Amino acid sequence: MAKKDVTNVELKDKVVLVRADFNVPMKDGEITNDNRIVQALPTLKYIIEQGGKVVVFSHLGKVKEESDKEKLSLAPVAKRLSEKLGQDVQFIPETRGEKLESAIKALNSGDVLMFENTRFEDVDGKKESKNDSELGRYWASLGDIFVNDAFGTAHREHASNVGISTHLETVAGFLMEKEIKFIGGVVENPNKPVVAILGGAKVSDKIGVIENLLNIADKVLIGGGMAYTFLKAQGKEIGLSLLEADKIDFAKDLLERASDQIVLPVDAKVAKEFSNEAQITTVSIDDIPEDQEAMDIGPETVALFKEQLKGAHTVVWNGPMGVFEFSNFAQGTIGVCEAIAELQDATTIIGGGDSAAAAMQLGFEDDFTHISTGGGASLEYLEGKELPGIKAIANQ
Repeated sequence: MAKKDVTNVELKDKVVLVRADFNVPMKDGEITNDNRIVQALPTLKYIIEQGGKVVVFSHLGKVKEESDKEKLSLAPVAKRLSEKLGQDVQFIPETRGEKLESAIKALNSGDVLMFENTRFEDVDGKKESKNDSELGRYWASLGDIFVNDAFGTAHREHASNVGISTHLETVAGFLMEKEIKFIGGVVENPNKPVVAILGGAKVSDKIGVIENLLNIADKVLIGGGMAYTFLKAQGKEIGLSLLEADKIDFAKDLLERASDQIVLPVDAKVAKEFSNEAQITTVSIDDIPEDQEAMDIGPETVALFKEQLKGAHTVVWNGPMGVFEFSNFAQGTIGVCEAIAELQDATTIIGGGDSAAAAMQLGFEDDFTHISTGGGASLEYLEGKELPGIKAIANQ
């Protein structure tokens, strides 16, 4: 069912609470990647243009004890957001109280205020993460309308998304709307034929995704470390390659049920040590040496996957094809990126996590229809689960 978005409500002179996903990577107090801040700008700018009074908030990292607060303040995020918006963002280093309430009451139309990391409330009883009803009610009392634009936490039932929505009209921001349209669209009403590409290290991380996508996709291409559990299930020797022995029976069952849908690698780049400087040999999947580990798919597999992608109208990719962090083992992931980027008339989606990081790191950010901002959230969405943060948004 279609959800209400920020364009469906009157914003002028309203205090608009905006849950953003500003869980950005930090090092020594400095933001190392501000993509999540950039992705929130369209929603925030729209509210400002409509004359709303913006109160934006987010979590950052995991706050377990008092000492965590010092390195996990949102103050650097407020500074970067101010730069990106081109206007002042007032930062209140509190999550509740008179100082925050007074600052919100003093806002004029078009002003932006950010309050402190919502997980600071977790130090005393995990109030945020356990969706404390009193906390959700309190935050809701600060505003007139709630805009949820944090897809990255949509799979979590927290006070800052679900709790607030219990007490205040809740609509989607533009980023959340895009995620529902593209990731949700794959699950609910995809344009066929559909090809799914799954990679990453572990089968166990993607059991639900594999099973659900086999009900949706015409082909499921499997690469990355997880492929070797499937190859082992076929009786192949995989040397020192990644293996989840307790998932061999699961893989064998899937191969028996969906042999015409699942496509596995036919060659691999192997090495004796886990290092970018290791000597690389490209071998057939049938010839992996017992003392070596597969670190990337080989060129024949890239060509095979490229062939399988031809004619696809919807492509969803989750998980790199090899150890892409090592430049000498990134060619498989680059090859898949290129193959998807070359497709004509196809909706191409990356389901967050490492594959999204790989595509952006390798320079393919503009070559996909949609790159999800949510790792865990996109995986659970692709499993067909109903996400609490999306369920809480009002229907049209």
